[in-house]
Amino acid sequence: MARRPNIVFILTDDQGYPPLGCHGHPLVQTPHLDRFHGEAVRFEDFHSGTTCAPTRAGLMTGHHCNSTGVWHTLGGRSLLRRNEWSLAEALRGAGYRTALFGKWHLGDEVPYRPQDRGFDLAVCHGGGGIAQQPDWWGNDYFDDTYRVNGAPRRFEGYCTDVFFRLAEEFIDECARTPFFCFVSTNAPHSPFNVAPRYRDLYADKASNENYARFLGMITNIDENFGRLRAHLAARGLEEDTILVFMSDNGQTPVDGSFRGQYNAGMRGLKGSPYEGGHRVPFFMRWPSGGIGGGRAVDALAAYVDFMPTILDLCGIAVPEGRSFHGQSLASLARGESGGSEWTDRVVVTDTQRLAYPVKWRLSCAMRGRWRLIGRDWLYDLVSDPAQRTDVAAAHPEVVADLREAYEAWWELCAEQLDAETPIALGAPGQAVAVLNAHDLRNDLDLGVVWNQGQVRAGEACHGWWEVDVAREGTFEIELRRWPVESGHGVADGIDGRDVEIDLEGLQPGAEDWFEGGRALPIDAAVLDISGLAQQHCALGPDAACASFRVALPEGPRRLRARFTSANGYYASAYYVYVRRLEMGA
Repeated sequence: MARRPNIVFILTDDQGYPPLGCHGHPLVQTPHLDRFHGEAVRFEDFHSGTTCAPTRAGLMTGHHCNSTGVWHTLGGRSLLRRNEWSLAEALRGAGYRTALFGKWHLGDEVPYRPQDRGFDLAVCHGGGGIAQQPDWWGNDYFDDTYRVNGAPRRFEGYCTDVFFRLAEEFIDECARTPFFCFVSTNAPHSPFNVAPRYRDLYADKASNENYARFLGMITNIDENFGRLRAHLAARGLEEDTILVFMSDNGQTPVDGSFRGQYNAGMRGLKGSPYEGGHRVPFFMRWPSGGIGGGRAVDALAAYVDFMPTILDLCGIAVPEGRSFHGQSLASLARGESGGSEWTDRVVVTDTQRLAYPVKWRLSCAMRGRWRLIGRDWLYDLVSDPAQRTDVAAAHPEVVADLREAYEAWWELCAEQLDAETPIALGAPGQAVAVLNAHDLRNDLDLGVVWNQGQVRAGEACHGWWEVDVAREGTFEIELRRWPVESGHGVADGIDGRDVEIDLEGLQPGAEDWFEGGRALPIDAAVLDISGLAQQHCALGPDAACASFRVALPEGPRRLRARFTSANGYYASAYYVYVRRLEMGA
């Protein structure tokens, strides 16, 4: 059998469709991506989820994100269900070497980590972005510490440069083996930290400094993309490599007003059910497979099509019992004519940034020219691409058809909505499990601490973690105010800066994420695990953490870990470290 094609997948974060020169942006410099646009097959009506983790769930499984347990970016709703079969697992099972560099955002602990889901090598930051609460303390996009298959390692350079450089090294190691190389950039997600030379490209033209930084981050991505293509060509791999470029959702707003932010004539930005919230670039090229030539495809396509498309192009059979909500785009990519399955197709996306999904919330049901927003508003993109005029009253039959399609989609997604996604404790090979405030379950009205600036500010949050004890035993459970690597104790405040940062590269106002820290009036801790007696621990002023030893039977539990004080302070710990002790320890 002939060697299967390599796959290189570039996914940018919060870029969206508009900020590319080939899409008419008046400022941004993206010559390498513009050239690729002119040589690839480009799907012009391609749609994602409207936020980060949901799109990634659909890309990696071919399933609607809500059905996979991923309908939010935090609060335990960004953990990809254990029963999902991932693209990396499928490819590795077919003999591919697999690697991820950058952003994962589908879980930081067993069994949700990328190395648990089919990646031989995973070099990634924590949470949904660099400097978010689960990430290594003090990461600021420059000379950061990332986890290499779970182990921390410091890398020199800007985050995007590092991820692309590692991708090139991985490709060199796979010269005789087909590979799947997933470069998932943190950029241009906020905070808009980038070297001044990229910001300065747009400083006199952009509407504000953050927008100049955002565009500079994209130009940096473009330069790295160009180098990676040249690397593939120099190694004689470009002809036999499926190269895909995509963004994960609509363009992010760079300030509260959105003034001066080019949006390609679309309504809405990230998180919106309107076109600007989920229409994204999707460029694909595979010269030896007949995919390329600068051809546009107008058929409606979506993020859930990615996995079935890749497996189809690579000739990998789908095992019995596995199926997709998406469908293969291979025939369209090759230029074969599409039938009614494309013209009649309905695609649904929505935004459910809630603890539990709500029917019709910020939803969009799409078919051809039509967009049903929520249950009641219909737009015709042919006559009204900016989606300004509701035409539902004039087309009741279209509204009825799209409502019916949405109902079927909702029923499909709802089959697993109540299923839990617990974090493993004491799994084989798991030295320590870290429960992060980022993944606390609550109704999202009890506080969400998702970035390190909030940790420093001492913002309160409340909730529980869903856990699953993999093996019964005695466990040591440490509650911490600060992460272990910070070196700070429970009662410590921070004066000034405790980490090294690149001040010139930081977005103005982002310093609060990287310096200072409020001392909290903590003098006790409480550990509450469902089905077991509550435990208490008094803490002195020099305590590094609150430590408990607990015998845990195998099986699912809910774990609450809280700090308290005599004067009324009461909130969840931000970091909980759980170790299973060996017998006799």
